[in-house]
Amino acid sequence: MVQENPIWYFLWVAVAFFGVLTWYLDKFSHREELVRISALSGIVSMLSLVLWTWTDL
Repeated sequence: MVQENPIWYFLWVAVAFFGVLTWYLDKFSHREELVRISALSGIVSMLSLVLWTWTDL
């Protein structure tokens, strides 16, 4: 696996950040477009992380 690459760790942090941000915006904000944007960003980060891990980019 390629976990020694710093970008892999950045994606890991991005997944956690967007997860918390999505939760926070959903519970404490009334701006649905920001919730969707942060959720989609988290999904893209997670898919990138999974593909990177499984395919050894």
